[in-house]
Amino acid sequence: MARPRVHDDALRTRLLEVASETISTGGEQSLTVRAVATAAGTSASAVYALFGSREQLLAAVSAEGFRRFAARLQSVPRGGDPVGDLRELGRAYRDSALADPHFYRVMFDRGVRPGPDAPDPVQQPTFLVLRDAAARVLDAPPEHVQDVAVGLWGLVHGLVSLELGGLLPGDLAARTARYDAAAGAVGPALLAR
Repeated sequence: MARPRVHDDALRTRLLEVASETISTGGEQSLTVRAVATAAGTSASAVYALFGSREQLLAAVSAEGFRRFAARLQSVPRGGDPVGDLRELGRAYRDSALADPHFYRVMFDRGVRPGPDAPDPVQQPTFLVLRDAAARVLDAPPEHVQDVAVGLWGLVHGLVSLELGGLLPGDLAARTARYDAAAGAVGPALLAR
């Protein structure tokens, strides 16, 4: 009797990575269970065993992207300089996007939501980390802190999207310097609102 196939965490991760790349490059409509299984070197039944359906795979891709993103942002240490901490959070945002560009595109460019029970964007752990960091800098009502955090999010998201889209010239060092300069020029103005 043949041993049953084990569908482990490594296969699950591989399927999520393949699915994120497929969606990122071809859109949500390009994702099929069969194509993902083939690209990952497994069977369609393995995809169904791990995710249940194509729709659940889509939701899992987005949720995994947000999970990785949140882990990266939450790992930024807090020090005695709240403005410096906020700057490091912006760098971690960019680092996460560059490390997992397919997941980043799925999360933000393709509009694949984590699922019907997921919190709205300003309740996601990824945003709450930013909001809390902004609150450490500002002595302001919560609504103002949230508005500033949304502005900072828009700033770093826009810069990262331009970079991932190939619209910022230069090598990695030049793009890093450009990101830091732009964030340093605009970020303080948002904090001073």
